[in-house]
Amino acid sequence: MCGIVGLFLKDKSLEPQLGNLLSDMLITMTDRGPDSAGIAIYGGSAEGKAKITIQSSNPGADFEGLAADLEEAGIKAHVWIKSTHAVIELEASKLGAVREALERIRPAVRLMGSGESVEIYKEIGLPKDVVARFGVRAMSGTHGIGHTRMATESAVTTLGAHPFSTGADQCLVHNGSLSNHNNLRRELVREGMTFETQNDSEVAAAYLTAEMAKGKDLGQALTGALDDLDGFFTFVVGTKSGFGVVRDPIACKPAVMAETEQYVAFGSEYRALVNLPGIENARVWEPEPATVYFWDHDKAA
Repeated sequence: MCGIVGLFLKDKSLEPQLGNLLSDMLITMTDRGPDSAGIAIYGGSAEGKAKITIQSSNPGADFEGLAADLEEAGIKAHVWIKSTHAVIELEASKLGAVREALERIRPAVRLMGSGESVEIYKEIGLPKDVVARFGVRAMSGTHGIGHTRMATESAVTTLGAHPFSTGADQCLVHNGSLSNHNNLRRELVREGMTFETQNDSEVAAAYLTAEMAKGKDLGQALTGALDDLDGFFTFVVGTKSGFGVVRDPIACKPAVMAETEQYVAFGSEYRALVNLPGIENARVWEPEPATVYFWDHDKAA
């Protein structure tokens, strides 16, 4: 049992409140997943810039002097430290180079996510503590997703927490379990995908990344998942401009959605949505089994 939340803003005036709204939603789901928690915020970046979020179990050693060491490696970057995580902002063209440099100069750090807009924070602990540790309430953005985990098939670790990110500006949160993840992982490895954990949810994220790399948009990739993934699942997925939801054909995992002129929201339970502005006038429904729900800022423009 895990808790999932997601919020996709249509109204730009709500963007400064995204972190605060999403934090309240996540904390409400604490009893569905007290082991660890994570959140992804899509907040954009300066023109031509990209961001990479990293995590360290020894941030004092790994983050001290990181900007200077990167510059010595030929990469000019700004580094913002947030507890056990750090966000590196740099020229988008240097994103591949900074990954290679980190492997050399900071081999112990772990990549949480990267792209032009996403920042991902996740750690062991209660959602309220994770939210406070990383200052999520103060963050602004266009959309975001979050997860509270109750571990059932793997260890409670930072890397085992959700969201899982396997592609630029892509991440996924999952409630359920997949039965064919081992076979699918082997197929994806042959296609060039790499994995940090044995978690089945990371396989789902990698599957979507691989499908979108073939030219599919998020909605098309989620449609394919209904045929290619076996098991019980509710997925909420973010891309740079998109937000998608899908449930397996049996749909035994709880889910509720709400939509107004200002936002689209998802929660494992309705109580995650009750403090959203205008929720009393929202269209509220339970997402149908084997049905893809998909919103995209770029397509709405």
